[in-house]
Amino acid sequence: MDIERHRSYCIAKNGVTEEMPFGPDTLVCKVMGKIFAISPIEPFTSVSLKVDPETGVDLRERYEAVKPGYHLNKKHWITVTLDGSVPDKILLQWIDNSYNLVVASLTKKQKTALESM
Repeated sequence: MDIERHRSYCIAKNGVTEEMPFGPDTLVCKVMGKIFAISPIEPFTSVSLKVDPETGVDLRERYEAVKPGYHLNKKHWITVTLDGSVPDKILLQWIDNSYNLVVASLTKKQKTALESM
């Protein structure tokens, strides 16, 4: 996967915006203002995603490329090294899961606004 495919996949989701609050080298994808994916742009070597704690433990045990979130809450975030060991199809599923986890945590008002977009 390259940065453009990652970016396009993320921003195609409902209510997603992209920002660079950590500087010009880090892409942050948010849904309704809440982060669900963080990745360096150049070089595009990893992506950090939100996970539920049990899933995070499971993925870290099953995949060597999955580590606790880099500079993030280690319980709720993973950082996936993009070394080719995790197939793109699985990585896209993890992006979906991260997005859905954040959407599930939105307030009723935010969810209503998201649905109307």
